[in-house]
Amino acid sequence: MNAELNFIRQQGFPDATTDSCPCRYPALMWQPRIIAALLLPGVLLQPWGYFQLLGMLLWWNAAAPGLNPFDALYNFLVAKPGNLPLLGPAPAPRRFAQAMAGTFMLAIGTALMAGLDGLAWLLEAVLLTAVAALVFGRFCLGSYLFHLARGQASFANRTLPWSRADEPR
Repeated sequence: MNAELNFIRQQGFPDATTDSCPCRYPALMWQPRIIAALLLPGVLLQPWGYFQLLGMLLWWNAAAPGLNPFDALYNFLVAKPGNLPLLGPAPAPRRFAQAMAGTFMLAIGTALMAGLDGLAWLLEAVLLTAVAALVFGRFCLGSYLFHLARGQASFANRTLPWSRADEPR
């Protein structure tokens, strides 16, 4: 539960509690899990346009968080039928992470289009590592870097999966 609570706080919900965790954590993991599933065929097949499309979609989510299609699908397919809290627009750390992932995907698509396969593979390795850390390790590199860039290193370090969630804030 500590790792999940830390993840929720890292995503931009600093006041999250263990009571809100069972509903909020799966909701926040909905998009990363779908992105992970969409990323695998791209890595296997290497279509530059596919990466460009995913990159633009993630940038759309960051730029217009109230119009995020992943959140809308979660609300329609999971939250409403299950009488769970709806996902609202993403806070700044989550949007930063989406923009960062979108930038990597756009760069991968551009590298593939330009015939720079080695660069594309390198960027894909970094992106796959970050997505695996997110989906399996409850650690969002983008959100963590957001907090570091804002001078909130102490807070960022308290949101690491292995940190104790009950430590003073």
